[in-house]
Amino acid sequence: MNIFSSGFESISDFKWCIKCGGEVEFVWKGKAYSIVYVDDKINIGEGYYTDSNGVRRNAESHEPCIDFEGMYADTADEILEYTMDGDRLRDVVTEIQVDVRTI
Repeated sequence: MNIFSSGFESISDFKWCIKCGGEVEFVWKGKAYSIVYVDDKINIGEGYYTDSNGVRRNAESHEPCIDFEGMYADTADEILEYTMDGDRLRDVVTEIQVDVRTI
């Protein structure tokens, strides 16, 4: 597994990463998000942790999670339609702060 901490240069770069099984942790507008594989589906949602009171909190903002389950999809194109704080991932994929990306 290769680990990168650089952002995406283009939509094609993102789609290649996801098609190759890559997983991504990133920040957009002060909130953490993650893209992972679950049961052969691609999942995108808020990156979170569970505090001592059992509350799921965003890993970046530490606010209670709004969308920890996010969406499940079969393709990178579907994931690119995910909306984060009013912005489609497709429209901002080259601007997100990528903390970790693997392939």
